[in-house]
Amino acid sequence: MMSANISNRSFRPYTGEKARISRAYDYLILVLALFLFIGAFHLHFALTVGDWDFWVDWKDRQYWPLVTPLMGITFPAAVQYVMWNKFRLPMGATLCVAALLIGTWITRVFAYHYWNFFPINMVLPATMLPGALVLDFILMLSNSLTITAIFGGAAFALLFYPSNWPIFGMFHVPVEQGNGQVTVADLFGFQYIRTGMPEYLRIIERGTLRTYGQYATPLSAFASALLCSLMYTLWWYIGKWFSTVRYLNKI
Repeated sequence: MMSANISNRSFRPYTGEKARISRAYDYLILVLALFLFIGAFHLHFALTVGDWDFWVDWKDRQYWPLVTPLMGITFPAAVQYVMWNKFRLPMGATLCVAALLIGTWITRVFAYHYWNFFPINMVLPATMLPGALVLDFILMLSNSLTITAIFGGAAFALLFYPSNWPIFGMFHVPVEQGNGQVTVADLFGFQYIRTGMPEYLRIIERGTLRTYGQYATPLSAFASALLCSLMYTLWWYIGKWFSTVRYLNKI
């Protein structure tokens, strides 16, 4: 067998035009990776959370704080594994959520507002940035999957509703409509009819949580916190599986 001993002096950094072209390709890869994050996470979020994030009248007190964090912690957990274990950068969750917000805002403004003439207040996206920051912060301090899954996953879910309340609280103000009391968000839904949506699918807050003292939001948030801890662990290992290089022993 030939020896593979090669002196380090034979490897020299690029200079001049080679260095400029190499750095340009690096920037190109970063831009393409950003678009990959935006497109993949936005598609996943649209297919799983769906109408609970599209419309303001779907942002109820029962299913919205349960479904959105549970589906929103998936990609951040997988990217956190790659960014932390491969690069030691505690920014995987924040990067994913920021990419999601960029793609969501582009879609809501151009596709929903300018193209279909929905009011921008009706299609405001929710934010998960506070939970993502805490998730990255806990991973950076603990360097532990278990601690991050338990405390970071719970914080990601529990911070979701309070951090979005300043944005959507105004739409929960009661108004009178048709000799009945509805919220401003419901009034949006009655005034701007969406095609292809049967009325029985638009009804929200249907369930048995009202029997627990009529406080649905805390119960949904804590249920989401428990499920987010499990979902975080699952997608952490999915990120590990996708980022592990494997070689064939025999061809």
